[in-house]
Amino acid sequence: MEINRAQEILSESSSELERIKVSYKSSALAPVISAANFDFHYNTLYKRYVDNYNKGLNKSFNEAGAYLHGIYFSQFGPARGIKPTGQIRNLIDRKFDNFIDFKKSFKEHAMKLTGSGWVYLSKSGDIKTIANHAKRTDIAVLVDMWEHAYMNDYHSKEKYLDAIWKIMDWNAINSRL
Repeated sequence: MEINRAQEILSESSSELERIKVSYKSSALAPVISAANFDFHYNTLYKRYVDNYNKGLNKSFNEAGAYLHGIYFSQFGPARGIKPTGQIRNLIDRKFDNFIDFKKSFKEHAMKLTGSGWVYLSKSGDIKTIANHAKRTDIAVLVDMWEHAYMNDYHSKEKYLDAIWKIMDWNAINSRL
């Protein structure tokens, strides 16, 4: 399912939600995200947000959790370690001068997040946080900072934040801008 259609499905609060379909295998993101961690995160936790929303349980929380996970998983591809291109590169260069400075600033913001939540680069170029779950319409790049996203593979927020950039699909991110 293409990213824009996934976001449309997740924004239709009166209809049932469905998880986005990823175009990669669970092992394709390794070693950045292990197959075991991907399977748990995508097939258990993300699925639970969708299922609980569809059952009518805590609808705003579960809708936001499903929405954010849809964005999160749709921006990945097999580990390549390439740098941003296109509109996202222009945005990063304009706001941070270069990708290295952007990653440093992003990491600083993420490390200040207490508890669970999300860190993202907004479409305006600001780095923002989301405590818990909340839908945002200005997300360009999104990183899950809940413990389940990094603890099993890294046991460290810092190592996770250093590695996550290696699997970003900058074309998918550009399609969001």
